[in-house]
Amino acid sequence: MNPPFSSVDRRALLALGVGGLTLGLSPAFAQTSDGAKPKIATIGAGRQGGALGTLFAKAGYQVMFSALDPDALKDLVAAAGPNTQAGTTAQAVAFGDVILIAVPYSAMEQIGRDFGSGLATKQLVLDISNPIGGRDGADLVKKINDEGGAGLATARILPGARIVRAFNAINYAALPRAAHRSGTPLGVPIAGDDQKAVALATALIKDIGFEAVVVGGLAKGKYLVPGTPLAGEHTPDELRKIAAGLS
Repeated sequence: MNPPFSSVDRRALLALGVGGLTLGLSPAFAQTSDGAKPKIATIGAGRQGGALGTLFAKAGYQVMFSALDPDALKDLVAAAGPNTQAGTTAQAVAFGDVILIAVPYSAMEQIGRDFGSGLATKQLVLDISNPIGGRDGADLVKKINDEGGAGLATARILPGARIVRAFNAINYAALPRAAHRSGTPLGVPIAGDDQKAVALATALIKDIGFEAVVVGGLAKGKYLVPGTPLAGEHTPDELRKIAAGLS
């Protein structure tokens, strides 16, 4: 599981509400294919999933965080505000039009077995999970690399799902600070094969105060991990220049 939220994490999330009120933000909401504002659910509610879910909630989206024990998410829900609730993974998959997967990559195969059919019906599956050797094991990382990277591996694990990789190369701690920053927005590199899913992801990312930069299809998802040229904090133009040089 992802690390639990600390008091420092909760203070950072509470600051999101202050920032939103100060800026007087009124986003033009992203829409699903039927014109509705999508409901968002997270599979995994650790630091990255919790931070992103909170940003979506502060932007006016209904969000369900999920965990094996939803009661363990009380502090996160309290910090994220009235647009949020907690549930089990099954409840989250049933709830969301958009599913954000934020788990150790070693859990991805089990998610595919348990919820793959449900995820294939969603407008968008945001994959922000990374295979990390020290956590998921060197053998798994080698397997993912041999498959062409995490983007293609997730597509194999979740056949039929409209997958977009995003927020894989940015530290969770940067999200509250950089959302809706003045001047040039923080760029978020994304990769996906489904054009409608990519368009929805782009709109959602804009609504929470960033600018998406499409670097290619899921085959380019191998670059959306820590330690690559796309990792870290970059402007959109910087990301476009970096992406242009990737094979």
